[in-house]
Amino acid sequence: MDSPPVLSPVRKVTRVRMDEDERQARLDLTAALRSAARMGLHEGVCNHFSLELPGRPDRFLLNPQGLHWTEITPADLVIVDEAGVVVEGRHSVEPTAFFIHGQIHRGSRRRCVLHTHMPFATALTIIEGGRLETQANQNAMRFHDRIAYDEAYGGVVLDDAEGARLCGALGQADVLFLAYHGVVVCGPSVHYAFDDLYYLERSCMVQALAQGTGKPLRRVSPELASRVSRQIGGERAQSTLHFEALKRLLDRDEPGWSRFD
Repeated sequence: MDSPPVLSPVRKVTRVRMDEDERQARLDLTAALRSAARMGLHEGVCNHFSLELPGRPDRFLLNPQGLHWTEITPADLVIVDEAGVVVEGRHSVEPTAFFIHGQIHRGSRRRCVLHTHMPFATALTIIEGGRLETQANQNAMRFHDRIAYDEAYGGVVLDDAEGARLCGALGQADVLFLAYHGVVVCGPSVHYAFDDLYYLERSCMVQALAQGTGKPLRRVSPELASRVSRQIGGERAQSTLHFEALKRLLDRDEPGWSRFD
């Protein structure tokens, strides 16, 4: 049996100064991780969120291996380069995190990449022909023509080739359903990507509830679904308002979540 790949050793670096853009990026990614856990979108200490380091498209922030999302702070996030080396941080990273996120960041230049095994979305990936019905629910319509499906499951992502294959399957889509596995959601910011992640799971949940009745789904026309998608896409300020509200809830309920020590 092949041994899992080992990434380069961690170089523990402590900097005296950090610019404001990186501070904000660390706060946003931490808030996304903690909020996802509060919503039950995480799975143990697995799954990964990453964000391009501001001004450094060759490096990205990533949650470390072994920490539960509810205990992660901005100081715990690590910086990984395009070769998979942890160039800054006090923790290591899970190999699958780099092979999925590294390939998508450098292969398609996505700024924020969120990978989860959230239950309702993952349930669709284990159903024969499972698809999100983007013409049957207003929340799902935001994803009309924005989803790709990977049907060629290749096992745990432990090499560059599998990561590259997933990147190719994603193409220009913002959401990728991974057969037997979970989902990847990409966006130009944490605010947008997390909002999509939240509404993706809600859409899958509502669809599961509706299909559980055994009655046929009602669907609007593809043209109307496309129009609704554009309407929601034109109101992305709501994504920022949603995310800022989540950070206020963290301030209220989880003091210390934003510390940098």
